[in-house]
Amino acid sequence: MAYIDVRFSVHATEDLDKVINAVHQVFPADHIDDIAFRKKALRGHYGNPIALFDTRIKKKAVVEALADHLFSSLNEQDKESLLREIDQHVEEGNLYIRLDKQAAFQGEITLCTADPIRVRIRFRKKRIEDIVKICQELGT
Repeated sequence: MAYIDVRFSVHATEDLDKVINAVHQVFPADHIDDIAFRKKALRGHYGNPIALFDTRIKKKAVVEALADHLFSSLNEQDKESLLREIDQHVEEGNLYIRLDKQAAFQGEITLCTADPIRVRIRFRKKRIEDIVKICQELGT
């Protein structure tokens, strides 16, 4: 793996601290301090403020720890779904995963589609078969 991008938004109706704590659940506890997010202020419908956070993680040890934690924490149903629909999640050497913010707040890592924590894992290898093999080795 080359790097991992993580991106999420916090809407005006959400508690910033709760969302950040939820996102921290996605990371292994011993690497939270290694990850710094940039914050960008946006405006939503009706002028509602939205904070967009993103980061790119390049440090090899952190990338490997995050990927391992992420894949080993997914439940069996999500792992099977991800592998079954892998062609919908992989594009040009990138694996795109959307994680549920609400579930993360509860300490669970699950897939979702609405208002997610977006994770893009950039692989050095571009073939889907190679990416699937790496993911399986990580616990999927």
